[in-house]
Amino acid sequence: MPFAWFIALRYLREGRMQTLLILGAVSLGVGVLVFLTALMAGLQANLLDKTLGSQAHIRVLPPEEEARRVAPEEADGRTITRTEKPSQHPQSILGWQPVLADVLQVPGVVAASAIASGSAFVVRGATTKPVSLRGIEPSGYDAIVPLSTKLREGRYSLVGTEALIGVQLAKDLGLGVGDRLRAVTAGNTGEVYTVSGVFDLGSKDVNERVVFVPLRSAQTLFDLGAGVSSLEVKVEEAFLAEDISVRLAARTGLVAESWTVTNPQLLVALQSQSGSTRIIQFFITLTVALGIASVLIVSVVQKSREIGVMRAVGAQASRVLSVFLIQGGLVGFGGAVLGSALGAGMARLFVTLFRDSDGAPMFPIALTPELFAGPIALATLVGIAAAVAPARRAARLDPAEVIRYG
Repeated sequence: MPFAWFIALRYLREGRMQTLLILGAVSLGVGVLVFLTALMAGLQANLLDKTLGSQAHIRVLPPEEEARRVAPEEADGRTITRTEKPSQHPQSILGWQPVLADVLQVPGVVAASAIASGSAFVVRGATTKPVSLRGIEPSGYDAIVPLSTKLREGRYSLVGTEALIGVQLAKDLGLGVGDRLRAVTAGNTGEVYTVSGVFDLGSKDVNERVVFVPLRSAQTLFDLGAGVSSLEVKVEEAFLAEDISVRLAARTGLVAESWTVTNPQLLVALQSQSGSTRIIQFFITLTVALGIASVLIVSVVQKSREIGVMRAVGAQASRVLSVFLIQGGLVGFGGAVLGSALGAGMARLFVTLFRDSDGAPMFPIALTPELFAGPIALATLVGIAAAVAPARRAARLDPAEVIRYG
């Protein structure tokens, strides 16, 4: 065993109580760090899933028509300038298939699907409800919003004149699988649909206001021809949606809106959570560093005579320096390993104790290798960094003065 490692381990064994105390402090700090990181990651994932689980990360839309000025007219010696409003005819993306293929080639995009949507009324007997009618291609849309996994009744099928409705709308209209309802648009065109399935997307408003129908049927109802209202996109990393939307707009020449623009309050909430977590992590790291440094400084004072003897018999200052750096690294690494186990246990206990009314975990906490690798590496580096000051002090000790005066 190398000399520096032998001495470092010996000092740790001799100061057993100090070593145990600092290991306990580092373990507790790292355990809290691991648990907090896992909890915040689970909280953010849960919040994103509940908020964005029923919508796309990015919507690609046709450019809006701008109001245009009409040629000025003369009346009673005055010049009158009028602005003409754009046509009320819904805008659409024509030739959307190549655009969709182009969108899927953008790095970071994992899925995209065409949507034909608009406002309509659904009629069941004497009851009329305003809804958002969304025409989709079932396979493509399911990759963006996992609608097939959200069904309460029926099957995930949109063939011919089939429709999928939310649980709240089904309750309000007294509908079930196999029942029929009529959808009428503002242009007074209508279609009768058969309910093939009833979904629950976790939002009362969505469950009450959204009806999914076949893409071709919605194109006909809203007079879109072969065009679509939008392309909805899912990206691999939700927080990069705005950057990807900028690239999509430049690539397609269309308008691309990310969820960070349409849901700014959610973005602010998530950023606040991340900021709070980083502040807590900083103070935990600082506490661990000060704890390690203080114990090693005490060790230098206690071992001053031994250090002087080592220097007197020829031990180089760099070797003495490495003894205390090794101690700091070992304390940081050992405490981090124990703390990771403690944090994992706290996370599992939290998942067991705190559950929703249906028995599912309140927050999805994922104990991944990355969750432990970061704190272990950080604690080891902090331990070495905290040992620098006491190690330099030990290396600068004058052996003659230490041996003489203790």
